[in-house]
Amino acid sequence: MASKKVKRRKNLTKIILIEACIAILLLIAVMIYNNINKTLDKIPRENSEDKYIEQNEGIGIDGFRNIVIFGVDTRDNSLKKGNTDTIMVVSINKKNKNVKLVSIYRDTFSHIRNIGYSKINAAYAKGGYSTAINTINLNYDLDIKEYVTVNFKALVDIIDLLGGITLDIEKEELKYLNGYVRELNKINGTDVAGLETAGTQTVNGTQATAYARIRYTTGGDFKRTERQRIVLSQIFDKVKSSDLSTINNLIDKVFPQIYTNLSNSEILSLAKDIISYDIVDQTGFPFEKDAHTYKEVSYVFPIDLEDNVVRLHQYLFEKEGYVPSKTVQEYSAYIENVRVQ
Repeated sequence: MASKKVKRRKNLTKIILIEACIAILLLIAVMIYNNINKTLDKIPRENSEDKYIEQNEGIGIDGFRNIVIFGVDTRDNSLKKGNTDTIMVVSINKKNKNVKLVSIYRDTFSHIRNIGYSKINAAYAKGGYSTAINTINLNYDLDIKEYVTVNFKALVDIIDLLGGITLDIEKEELKYLNGYVRELNKINGTDVAGLETAGTQTVNGTQATAYARIRYTTGGDFKRTERQRIVLSQIFDKVKSSDLSTINNLIDKVFPQIYTNLSNSEILSLAKDIISYDIVDQTGFPFEKDAHTYKEVSYVFPIDLEDNVVRLHQYLFEKEGYVPSKTVQEYSAYIENVRVQ
């Protein structure tokens, strides 16, 4: 009888310990959640232009979430102004969590509502994020409504907090990379050393950001957008394998440096699924292009915008036989007429 009472006490003790552990874990989870929410509240948010965003309807891409990342090229690290040095569409397949990246070449000849035809990177500077998003949606039949804007400083900090990333630096890239390192040091008030040799190596935030800015090697701006996608892919892989402490540091230091219309709940929703995401492919856009000057300005012209849009929808959404909108057809005819002049 006494042994049964001892067993009951032991079982009761185990239950109490388990309940105590659960309570502690729940308390920690609540503290982490509250801390994250407090940090997310510090994010500079801009959604006043959301009502002006024109989303295409009836284009059959409801199973995908499309977000655009803008990287602004301003020497004072401002987020609200400047031409977009980077325009990257992140397309997430909601069902299988596959992610595809599409860099839109910043010099692409595009129609900007209420402005006319110009380089696509001018849309953000001239009309804000809504104009930039509308330009992408109307020229390429997309349904983007969410954006994130970052600058050089945020990118540097992200990579440094992750402990650097691995890049394969080519010989012809080295001198340009080191030149951009010096420029970033001036902008950010840092004193980071350049790289001594080419080859595969771990680079810090300043060096990686400098790499992503190189455009004066073979391939020019097309190659530069490829470098940007490589850097983003490396960051993505590092974040997926990071511990909780690193993630918290990223949230605390970097999130207040971004500019977005995503709400706290939307950011947390994306974050909780990040381990499931897999970047399966990346490319530049337009696929078929022609770079030359028009009225003494250098542009990237899509060779038949309409056909490029068909291929884009096939690439991102695996849609066969997509028929572009009348708007795209109209833009395509005008651009082709200018291109062949």
